[in-house]
Amino acid sequence: MAAGCCGVKKQKLSSSPPSGSGGGGGASSSSHCSGESQCRAAELGLGGAGPRLNGLGGLTGGGSGSGSGCTLSPPQGGGGGGGGGLSLSPPPSCGVGTLLSTPAAATSSSPSSSSAASSSSPGSRKMVVSAEMCCFCFDVLYCHLYGYQQPRTPRFTNEPYPLFVTWKIGRDKRLRGCIGTFSAMNLHSGLREYTLTSALKDSRFPPMTRGELPRLFCSVSLLTNFEDVCDYLDWEVGVHGIRIEFINEKGSKRTATYLPEVAKEQGWDHIQTIDSLLRKGGYKAPITNEFRKTIKLTRYRSEKMTLSYAEYLAHRQHHHFQNGIGHPLPPYNHYS
Repeated sequence: MAAGCCGVKKQKLSSSPPSGSGGGGGASSSSHCSGESQCRAAELGLGGAGPRLNGLGGLTGGGSGSGSGCTLSPPQGGGGGGGGGLSLSPPPSCGVGTLLSTPAAATSSSPSSSSAASSSSPGSRKMVVSAEMCCFCFDVLYCHLYGYQQPRTPRFTNEPYPLFVTWKIGRDKRLRGCIGTFSAMNLHSGLREYTLTSALKDSRFPPMTRGELPRLFCSVSLLTNFEDVCDYLDWEVGVHGIRIEFINEKGSKRTATYLPEVAKEQGWDHIQTIDSLLRKGGYKAPITNEFRKTIKLTRYRSEKMTLSYAEYLAHRQHHHFQNGIGHPLPPYNHYS
């Protein structure tokens, strides 16, 4: 989804409709960080490979213009209750936010060289995400690119979580791919699937190549603590990720999301973030405060771990066969 969670270009935000075709939202349904199902918090159970989202706000399968943000494509079957007209009634069931329970956390450790972040309350729970998850993603990508047999089952927890895999590249850490799902998936199969999906099938970028490996950074984000809220401003920048659902000017239901880090990295406030999400979701009409109040918003938190390729190699040199890696690690000079 864009420069935040996955690095997007800074946008010029406006409440007026965009000129031209409008970016990234649209009605295309695909397999990026934009999911095809409604992704309501109440529906986040133990589903399988659910909607795929392109990690920082762009529609999966959208054109190259969806370079920033993580927009969800509409549910299969069309408008999904949108009907013909545009309803400006407030979202139903606007009571206290509904907390979606998440799987029990498992203890995991990570090397000091890696970068870990959590939008959960400090001390409230142990971190589930780990550097080993990022190493596993690198293993999967490396084996795919070099034609080795895929790595065996990893040792970290296999609890189900909604998840995103993000790839960045170079010293400036430019977004290279970001796709995930709001449907909780077992981590072993989910990370294996979205490692390759984000690396090879993010429509904003060409498939990754071997030569890019040494410059890559891999981030794994596990999404937790989903809450439906009544007020579209009831979330904290830098703490919560948000998913919005709205009816566009054509009466069709649309969804879009930003991971927790996006708004902070872009320097956006609440209104700018909401308006950016609406545009990424394909809303082209003028954005008014009255319309913002009709948005259904779900806030959530995440645990995130980031590892560079150099850190991955160093980690694997010490734990080469612990995770069932049967292929030789590349020598450093192989990529020089």
